[in-house]
This record gives sequence, structure tokens and C-alpha cells, in this order.
Amino acid sequence: SPVQAEAIRATGASWFQWINYAIQPQVMPRMIGLSVYRLDINFRESAVIGIVGGGGIGATLNTAFSRYEFDTAAAILIIIIAIVMTLEFCSGFLRKRVQ
Repeated sequence: SPVQAEAIRATGASWFQWINYAIQPQVMPRMIGLSVYRLDINFRESAVIGIVGGGGIGATLNTAFSRYEFDTAAAILIIIIAIVMTLEFCSGFLRKRVQ
């Protein structure tokens, strides 16, 4: 909030102290949340891009489906879901920890 930033500025804090104690605590939860969210989006998009021919885990998933290896496809899907859930858990944990 501008009030906190102005209060710290009024105490004679240097620019680095102002950033460290006024700006960073307000911005860090959002930055962490957005960074993990973007990582999650990138992971999901890589799976979709692989399915349409771009390679990666999506290509492996597509190959498993085309060869009727449903056990392998299920394992890949479980891994993708587990990674997404882990990223969500880490995001929530980090946001709570920073606040």
C-alpha cells in the first residue's frame, strides 16, 4: 500500500531499504504465484504441443495412444496430473510462506 511505502520513506530509509521493506513484501506473493502459474501453463502447453507434433511428453503420450498402449498412456497422464498438483501445492505453500 502507498501508506506503508511512504511511512518507510519518511523514516529516512535508503532506496534499497525502501524496496526491501516496503515494496518487496507486497509484491513477492503475487510474483511467486504468477511465476508458478506460468510454469504450470508452460508444462500443460508442452503436453498439448507434443500431442500435435512438437515433441516432448505430449508426443510420448500421443505415441502411446496410437499404439494402443493404454497402460503407458495412463501412466503418462498420472505423471502429468501429479506434476501439476505438485506445482499447485508448491505455489500455495510459497504464497502462504511469503505472506
